[in-house]
Amino acid sequence: MQWLVDLLLGTVVPRVAKITLFIALGVGLANLAIEFGAVRYIAGLAAPLTGPANLPREVGTAILTTTASTTAGYGMLAEFRESGTLDDRATLVAITINTFFGFVQHIFTFYAPVLIPILGLEVGLLYVGTRAAIALAITVVGVIGGAFLLSEENVDAVAVPDDVEPPDPEESTLPEKLRSAADSTRSKVVDVLPRLLVVYALVSVLTARTDLRELTAVAEPLTTVLGLPGAAIPVIATFAFDTTSGAVAIVPLLENTFTPREAVATMLVGGIVSFTVSTFKRSIPFQYGIWGSEFGSKVIAVNTGLKVVFIALALTVLLSPL
Repeated sequence: MQWLVDLLLGTVVPRVAKITLFIALGVGLANLAIEFGAVRYIAGLAAPLTGPANLPREVGTAILTTTASTTAGYGMLAEFRESGTLDDRATLVAITINTFFGFVQHIFTFYAPVLIPILGLEVGLLYVGTRAAIALAITVVGVIGGAFLLSEENVDAVAVPDDVEPPDPEESTLPEKLRSAADSTRSKVVDVLPRLLVVYALVSVLTARTDLRELTAVAEPLTTVLGLPGAAIPVIATFAFDTTSGAVAIVPLLENTFTPREAVATMLVGGIVSFTVSTFKRSIPFQYGIWGSEFGSKVIAVNTGLKVVFIALALTVLLSPL
């Protein structure tokens, strides 16, 4: 068992400690940026998009709100729909445009401070950049869709609810901002650290004691179709349960098994699996709660369909010969 102790103390613990430090620093800086309103400046880019999409400028308020809270942003769009400001088609267009700005929130709270430290700069930036490009492409589709599919028949600007306002300006003091950022950082690190330690230890033991080519030989036909190593299968399976654990699982394989492009492609496929699982666990209850079952099903279908299409396009680009 000495080999196990040496592996844990010599490789796993130092690596996890280093990643945890970077996560703590990244999450801390991200939370400070959020407390001081950095996300609000990015959300301001939403305003020019509503005009070309034939939507009232007030819809930009909901998009701005989404960057801080997905639930609040969707709730505001629901108010627009219920008041008659937007019909179903216009609401679907607004939700589609919302995609990139909802993603911005996760850049600050998860992708930049958590995933990039885990994956390393090259793979982390390539993955986050690819996910951002996918989200932006969906938003562009929403703007184009609004330009061609919406007219005055779909929108009634006069019916905008009086109580729909942009988020209140930051009124907290500097010490309150710092305490809030520190509390959020501590909560995130405490949440991530146990999974990080357990998953990284298990993967390190597996890679040290097992020939992954033999272990994943049964999955070779599937991975051959995608042009991915057989080791992609356990990583994809891990993504089905937890995105952070999936990222941790691929880290020990980056040096010898995956190229950066193959790693990102594997994580995107894992993201499809994870998205499928989360649809049943979270999206259906959330969307049905906001919109009801009939329109909520349409929202889920549009969101899912667009994500799958653009992830497939991203995989084509990533796995095509250079």
